[in-house]
Amino acid sequence: MLHISTGPAHSWEVDFRAADSVTLNGQPFAWDLAALGNGRYHVLHRGKSYSAELVEADYTAKVFIFKINGQRIELQAKDRFDQLLERLGLSDATTLKVNELKAPMPGLIVDVRVQPGQAVQKGDPLLVLEAMKMENILKAPTDGVIESIKVALRANVTKGQVLVQFA
Repeated sequence: MLHISTGPAHSWEVDFRAADSVTLNGQPFAWDLAALGNGRYHVLHRGKSYSAELVEADYTAKVFIFKINGQRIELQAKDRFDQLLERLGLSDATTLKVNELKAPMPGLIVDVRVQPGQAVQKGDPLLVLEAMKMENILKAPTDGVIESIKVALRANVTKGQVLVQFA
């Protein structure tokens, strides 16, 4: 189960446990989703048609930016573990110990936006990873200084491979 929000005023509980059974706030959610390629989708819900595009995905911070019928929407996803850490006041505890950035999925490095010795702040773009014909901007999970970049431009990487080390 995920908690998804667009900010403090709008949030939902979404359960994707079964591919054919999605619930939204505990109620069945009926939709028809068709992948069009390149991060684009066509969605039918309650007789209405929606054009959806995944613009950016930050798997480390669990932030996803979509365009729905041309309107930009940023979503923050939190699982039960994230919610528990938040309730305990430890939501920043996991980011304080980060000393490396790993590839969230296999792909191709198409842009390197930092250099060793460069100071970065949480959320700063570090690398661009192309996967399944989509560009994913990998951002700094915390404030820090780049110690080394472990991949070269145009390198193929595997899921979990260390890409950047922090000092």
